[in-house]
Amino acid sequence: MKVSVFRKEHFNAAHRLNNPKWSADKNAAVFGKCNNPNFHGHNYELIVKLTGEVDPETGYVYDMKVLSDTIKKHVLDKFDHKNLNLDTDEFRDLNPSAENISVVIWNILRKVIDQKFELTVTLYETERNYVEYSGSGN
Repeated sequence: MKVSVFRKEHFNAAHRLNNPKWSADKNAAVFGKCNNPNFHGHNYELIVKLTGEVDPETGYVYDMKVLSDTIKKHVLDKFDHKNLNLDTDEFRDLNPSAENISVVIWNILRKVIDQKFELTVTLYETERNYVEYSGSGN
């Protein structure tokens, strides 16, 4: 019996979408306001979904307190109230688009959450814009 559990968290971060190989005009044309040289911020909503078998002893798929603590330690403490371009190693050379942020978070969590659980990361950049990543094979 496979069941999915979800943990919602949030973090605030600034970023700038910019391709250093392009001209300023091309960056402005492609990324618009998101290319602001002085950066801009988002209140990101993060949803982590784990799917697995229900443990007959606990009734849990995954202990939600453990999941919350794991997300805090490995994601929120790293990205919350940071300038993703300047303050994090993950985005020094990687454009911090919502797509790339979701993949980075998935890769971080995949290393610390048992492989027996299917993992999906959903990241809301705004209330209307969000991305989802479930691993390179999906």
